[in-house]
Amino acid sequence: MLFNSYIFVFLFFPAVLLGYYSLHHFEAKKPAVGFLILMSMWFYGYNSFAYLCILIFSIVFNYILVGFLWRVPDGLQKKLIFAVGILFNIGILFYYKYYDFFIENVNAAAGTNFGLLRLMLPLGISFYTFQQMSYVIDSYRKECERYSLLEYAAYVSFFPQLIAGPIVYHDELIPQLRDAKKYHINYENLCKGIYAFALGLAKKVLVADTFSKVVTIGYEDVGELNAISVLIVMVCYSLQIYFDFSGYCDMAWGIGYLFNIELPINFHSPYKAASITEFWDRWHMTLTRFFTKYVYIPLGGSRKGKLRTYVNVLIVFFVSGIWHGANWTFLLWGILNGIGNIFDKLFGRFFKWVPRAVGVAATFCFSTFAWSLFRADSIGQAKRMWKQLAAFGDGSVYQPITEVFNELTEVKLLYRIGFGSLIERYPASCLVFFMTVIVGACFFMKNTQEKVRVMQYTPFKIVVVTGLLIWSILSLSDVSEFLYFNF
Repeated sequence: MLFNSYIFVFLFFPAVLLGYYSLHHFEAKKPAVGFLILMSMWFYGYNSFAYLCILIFSIVFNYILVGFLWRVPDGLQKKLIFAVGILFNIGILFYYKYYDFFIENVNAAAGTNFGLLRLMLPLGISFYTFQQMSYVIDSYRKECERYSLLEYAAYVSFFPQLIAGPIVYHDELIPQLRDAKKYHINYENLCKGIYAFALGLAKKVLVADTFSKVVTIGYEDVGELNAISVLIVMVCYSLQIYFDFSGYCDMAWGIGYLFNIELPINFHSPYKAASITEFWDRWHMTLTRFFTKYVYIPLGGSRKGKLRTYVNVLIVFFVSGIWHGANWTFLLWGILNGIGNIFDKLFGRFFKWVPRAVGVAATFCFSTFAWSLFRADSIGQAKRMWKQLAAFGDGSVYQPITEVFNELTEVKLLYRIGFGSLIERYPASCLVFFMTVIVGACFFMKNTQEKVRVMQYTPFKIVVVTGLLIWSILSLSDVSEFLYFNF
């Protein structure tokens, strides 16, 4: 089920909110948590019962395994159980996400003809598997307490963060589910949650989905693009993935507030970063901290000399690339970001004198170039896209790209009030205006978390939020998945 769908907005979400608080009103704590779990299972299994079975099996297996970890003393037996837990979670990821990629490359390298499984990737499997791995590792290290099955299932399946994060640690969510102060509606949190959800829905529906049409055209018609059109497509994808993921994070964060649950911030204006290192401190923040805690630090972090530090950084970004998908484009994208991070560590001190604005612009350009590889279906397609940067042509924008913006409902309204002749005379004007406003928002506007902290519900703010919700809901005719559902 998608946040940006009619069934979620008008049926699922009102039902889960009403049921959860009604059960708590009658002091039925365990039934309330059980109801939340069942509704989360409906949310996850709405489009595929098979996906739901995989999730349930994963929860039960990991919970039983952690039970054994708690019962056996330190020693070889405990290490073997821990190894089984790690291998199970990595194995289930490999089977569903990487098996065909591995076999394809074995067949290509060795000339073999092993069959492919062609399995559909279960939604969010990377996210809920990482959350469970964190619990297994922390249990082995004795860095957490033993939770009931009900609490553990609620922690893994809590629907706002189930499919695309944030990657939440057990000690961040379960104590909040236990807190009796959070069992009743908090109207301040209700206002914050609605505000964040409205902003996130608008980012997804009104901004990201518009840019996605341009990107689809660009990558399907690479050979038709000249240099200016290629640059527009690359920037559009950079903005699409930014507002798609930012929109999801805002909605997840806002929904959490409606349950009086504060989820960790996962997205903090990354295009305001002045270096690649800072970018990754702001983009998908919970994934970065997961890799830092469970990969980078166990490898030695920065404690074993500079060379080892650089190797560890590259390993982390290599793993990050693989985590995002089974394709060489993701792997090379990860390595490219790792090299950028190492470059910062090696030479960053020599650029202290550079104005921050220059660093922000350079980081945006680097990220946009890297995203063009991330979006490509293959390395060959990415190279064709980059090759077209030398095709200057007549300097005009590829017409289907300008038509995306000129056919927006909002632009059609401009036609009706007398701006049609101006738009026809300058067909790229809507494109330029839309992109300029959105890029400016990335660099200069406060993000949702900053707005929510200082939010005051004035009559004007109520009108704005209501307008955004209505505008976004009326634009839900073309419901699209969030990009991070695929990772």
